[in-house]
Amino acid sequence: MDDKRGISLFHNKSFWTRVITGGIILLLLALIFIIGYDVMLIVLGLLSLIGIWEIYRVKNLLWKPFAITGFIADICYYVLIRFYDWEYCSLYLVFLFAILVIADIIIFIAKYPEYTLADLTGSVFTVIYVGVLLSFLYLARVHAWGAYLVWLAMLASWGCDIFAYLGGMLFGKHKIFPAISPKKTLEGCISGIVGAGILAFIYALIVNSIVEDITHEVIIFPIVCMAGAVLGMFGDLFASAIKRQAGIKDYSNILPGHGGIMDRFDSVILVSPVIYAATILMRIWH
Repeated sequence: MDDKRGISLFHNKSFWTRVITGGIILLLLALIFIIGYDVMLIVLGLLSLIGIWEIYRVKNLLWKPFAITGFIADICYYVLIRFYDWEYCSLYLVFLFAILVIADIIIFIAKYPEYTLADLTGSVFTVIYVGVLLSFLYLARVHAWGAYLVWLAMLASWGCDIFAYLGGMLFGKHKIFPAISPKKTLEGCISGIVGAGILAFIYALIVNSIVEDITHEVIIFPIVCMAGAVLGMFGDLFASAIKRQAGIKDYSNILPGHGGIMDRFDSVILVSPVIYAATILMRIWH
């Protein structure tokens, strides 16, 4: 490794742009996590719409009718989960996606052969992949202990990224998934997972000192965080694979130094269901 690499990095303007933008994002998310509820729902809904827009743009779906049905479905979904505790709400959600599929099928037939099956399936999949999976952060936050567990999403995704980068830079030798991400190494991935677990353990000690109702968190938090880190890596690889197929570097330039929402939240999307599952399991446990 070049000894000057770390020094040159700190003199790189784009590095500091990335750090400043990342710090602002982290502070805003911290505020949103603390407030929770409707504010968090609205912000996540907006993030999901931007993420869906970025993927539709990359997959050339943006100006097609499938994009319109996808955006409408995502907005309706976030409105419905605001009333997640209503009777039959889950049935309404299933029905919503049934309507989305039926609408896309009608468009596909009416415009045949102008659009492909990939256009249709891409519309439905993107709403589920970005909109639904990201919403689990909100669903976790409104559950018992969610106010504490939701922070694990950041530790499992961005904490893992930091340790994976450092581990890969210091010890990385064995490449994994080089066709998708040439710089990813086995050593970096292991460092990221272990690092996320260590951060979760420290966080658990802090929570344990101020909250009496949560028990065994020094064991549960690291396990949840490490499991989330593994899935977060797959989320990062999946988003990178889409970009590589499309021949682009970033999804957009909304976030200076980071690219788009999908560039920054690709791992968070797959971590979110893990955090939600943890809140459900802890609720059952207690």
